[in-house]
Amino acid sequence: MRSPGLTGGASGATVTAGSQMSILESEDWGPQEVHADSEEEKRVHRRFALPLSGRFMRADKREHSCLLRDISVGGASVVHSEATNPVTTGERIVTYVEQLGGLEGTVVQVWKDGFAFRLHATQHKREKLAAQITWLLNEQELQGIARRQHQRVVVGHRAAELVVSDAVSIPCLVLDVSASGASLACKNRPEIDSHVRLLGLRGRVVRHHYEGVGVQFMDVLDLDTVQAYFG
Repeated sequence: MRSPGLTGGASGATVTAGSQMSILESEDWGPQEVHADSEEEKRVHRRFALPLSGRFMRADKREHSCLLRDISVGGASVVHSEATNPVTTGERIVTYVEQLGGLEGTVVQVWKDGFAFRLHATQHKREKLAAQITWLLNEQELQGIARRQHQRVVVGHRAAELVVSDAVSIPCLVLDVSASGASLACKNRPEIDSHVRLLGLRGRVVRHHYEGVGVQFMDVLDLDTVQAYFG
């Protein structure tokens, strides 16, 4: 079976299972502006958007939550909410990103709510990271295909509450909804795989994005039910 293709950069190159060498050796930087290491680094390693939850530790051993913005085998950028003691250029940090593990590096650029760092890694570590990125990109595409099987409806940023574990209630805005799930804007993001309720509908958090989270419903809804809850 042919693996699903992924567009990974301005060249329209595809990434498929087993093609991690293209991630290691690509000379195309990617479709978006990236807070990056150097011009040489940009030419060598393409970065891919993988919004994964994580945390980073500074020299004082204190940990802070973050969200991976994009990554290559040469470096990565993250967004975070640590404002009291900003990260500085040249600072050594250690990050732990879900599904990727620990990544150590040096901060090369800082902006208001995040930073980019150059990865310190052996060739073996880079090859392993390339394989992990390839797998995650293909998994992300497969999930996208499944989501697109159900037409999504924009509902005009309807206010709602996301209840986590029947205890914590998080204010949110419903961005769009389909028979199988919803995209929500919220400041506090429950962890991936958290069981939640949205307007009484049971679901679980399946992804994080820049505005909030994606929720997959436990049961596929029919059109009348979608309209009844969100119309």
